[in-house]
Amino acid sequence: MGPLDAIWHLFNFLLAPLGLGLIAASLCKLAWWRPLRAVRWSRLALPAAGAAVLIQIIFLVWLGRDGRMLTYGAQVVGTALALWWTAFGPRRRRSSTG
Repeated sequence: MGPLDAIWHLFNFLLAPLGLGLIAASLCKLAWWRPLRAVRWSRLALPAAGAAVLIQIIFLVWLGRDGRMLTYGAQVVGTALALWWTAFGPRRRRSSTG
């Protein structure tokens, strides 16, 4: 495999999890626009995409190949958990009324 082929393989390997993280963050920002008004999109997208990429790598090592449905299901769950933790988790600052 040449260097250009290796770059294409890496690009295609990372495209699905990065796309999932970015699209999920956008949909989260649209669905809960009032509670997330003060949260930047990048603050949601980076952990979501990072979780999806990390899960992709872990499942590649564990299962020996990528593209398994178990991997994609785990990416969806991991992305959702990362978005919840970032957007509504216990570390999020709550505004006090009063």
